[in-house]
Amino acid sequence: MAEFDVNQTIEQARSTYESIAKAVDPEILNNKIHELEQQASAPGLWDDQDHAQQVTSALSVAQTQLRHLQSARQRLEDVETLLEMAQEEEDKDTLDEAQRDAEQLLQDLSDMAIQTLLDGEYDARAAVVTIRSGAGGVDAADWAQMLMRMYLRWAERHGFKTQIMDTSYAEEAGIKSATFQVNAAYAYGRLSVEGGTHRLVRISPFDNQGRRQTSFAAVEVIPLVEATDHIDVPDSDIRVDTYCSSGPGGQGVNTTYSAVRITHLPTNIVVTMQDERSQIQNRAAAMAVLQSRLLVLRHEEEAKKKKELAGDIKASWGDQMRSYVLHPYQMVKDLRTGYETSDTQGVFDGDIDAFIDAGIRWRHQQRREAAEEKAEENKE
Repeated sequence: MAEFDVNQTIEQARSTYESIAKAVDPEILNNKIHELEQQASAPGLWDDQDHAQQVTSALSVAQTQLRHLQSARQRLEDVETLLEMAQEEEDKDTLDEAQRDAEQLLQDLSDMAIQTLLDGEYDARAAVVTIRSGAGGVDAADWAQMLMRMYLRWAERHGFKTQIMDTSYAEEAGIKSATFQVNAAYAYGRLSVEGGTHRLVRISPFDNQGRRQTSFAAVEVIPLVEATDHIDVPDSDIRVDTYCSSGPGGQGVNTTYSAVRITHLPTNIVVTMQDERSQIQNRAAAMAVLQSRLLVLRHEEEAKKKKELAGDIKASWGDQMRSYVLHPYQMVKDLRTGYETSDTQGVFDGDIDAFIDAGIRWRHQQRREAAEEKAEENKE
């Protein structure tokens, strides 16, 4: 292992650390923690439970950010010291250890750098993901199920808990739609860049003539509502229908009217839940998803008003955001960021962090360019 390689990795790590420290600013973060600690220790804080939850949650996030930043700085100093020792003693084993530590630190810092870009209003939330089959018949239903497996495997890789909330199975194979929850901090911020239309090109396993088939599936990602969101849904605005669950399950699932369909009459949003064993549980889960979708709708309406004032953004998500090609060659390519890989099996097994990170950087760039355009228009 050449000393040049180790020095280069450490330099990259230091540069990444400095960009994070500039974005986060430890001094401002310390002041924020001090203010939140004072609020958290105030008498009567829990008289208002919603406010108390906001304060304690914000304090926990800020403390974690500072702790990670301080740890990264200490690790950077440690690996620099280790490199100096290796150079002084001309010890190859120590040099190799320094390189391994530096590479791991660089990876961890890269993850932290992505985290600093997750500064949207709901980015820190858990995520509710809905996948729907599109054009392509049975292949599209199979493709929707493949996508669901991909995201569940991604969550499993990260140790994130998931909960399948609703599954509508297709007649021949695959699924018509499915909704599941990813319970992890910043799950929404990360997965939100996966929203859009996903296209699969392959030799259809359902075609007797072995012809190439193109199929589509839509991915929707919304933030999970919290008690502090105050999304008011009057009973007069919803219609609740109950029915027997379908698909795999025992008698307790398939022979009782436990499944719930809630229709929000003003917007015609429909949410179905059938994966819990009781009607009460399914209704509660369906209401949570309905409130999440109404929250997103409200956010989109606000964003639309801002966009009308700022003008059109040059780049847009479009109907098709990623292509997965299995024939005549192997390639997964994101059409927004340009990131691609030939490791299609790895992607289907949940190795999609590079796509997610590229999407987050792309989104941040779009927002920055839109803000710059608006600033220029204001000058004029």
